[in-house]
Amino acid sequence: MENTDFEVIVIGGSYAGLSAAMSLGRSLRKTLLIDSGKPCNAQTPHSHNFLTQDGQTPKQIALVGKEQVSNYPTIHFYDGLATNGQKTDAGFEISTAAGDTFSAKKLIFATGLKDQMPDMRGYAECWGISVIHCPYCHGYEVKHEKTGILGNGEAGFEYAKLISNWTKDLTIFTNSPATFTPEQTEKLSGHRIRIVEKVIAELVHENGKVAKIIFDDHSEEQITAIYSRPVFKQHSDIPEQLGCALTENGLLKLETFQQTSVPGIYAAGDNSHMARSVAMAVSAGSMAGALINRELIEEAF
Repeated sequence: MENTDFEVIVIGGSYAGLSAAMSLGRSLRKTLLIDSGKPCNAQTPHSHNFLTQDGQTPKQIALVGKEQVSNYPTIHFYDGLATNGQKTDAGFEISTAAGDTFSAKKLIFATGLKDQMPDMRGYAECWGISVIHCPYCHGYEVKHEKTGILGNGEAGFEYAKLISNWTKDLTIFTNSPATFTPEQTEKLSGHRIRIVEKVIAELVHENGKVAKIIFDDHSEEQITAIYSRPVFKQHSDIPEQLGCALTENGLLKLETFQQTSVPGIYAAGDNSHMARSVAMAVSAGSMAGALINRELIEEAF
């Protein structure tokens, strides 16, 4: 790429990044979008709860999005992994794994999260298919089915309360001794939500569709879907390199709207919001692009 100087660099080319790039393209901003091509929902077969795209594959949504963003001549694409960032007198510099360096006045990180799969056979293969995290994204497709929750304590209790809206055939698998309060245990029992404390050895599945749980005592339980929220970390450590603060949950901390703790750096999508959905990512990206354009106008006017 001949030109290495841009007004804005967007790092991450999935839904939030593409949406931010569209806002910037329509604002006539010279923008570079860097993408390594590794979205966290690559294994998810269908995306839901996104108006006009309900039931579409995540890959197809991204392909159409990139095609539409490509229509704006001020938007440039770079296929590769951004690895380092530093502040400069004029803004920021971003380096890539291939050794290329680009500069910009402003940055948007739409880099998502990297889920840390637990040490449980079959979990990773089922993740995003029948081991799911969000009832708004996937709950309708497994409504009224025999459903499990991997969770414990306060978080597990609140998760069960939420999921009970979609199915009454619900079991919490704590995978260790339960840590619910007596009041929570009584409440769960009153709603006929079982608690199973046995350690899980394996999720038996076919092409990612879970069929049963096998415990370490060799007992089994049939199941259709399992809700789980695995531990995650930031997909990119460049925001932290540049001084961006994280929340106690490990998300990029937003000061106002999509602005991070570092002036000139914005974030959008899963890396900075607990609601992990395509629709939310698109909304946040559009907002980030518009806010950066406004900031550039204010600085120049």
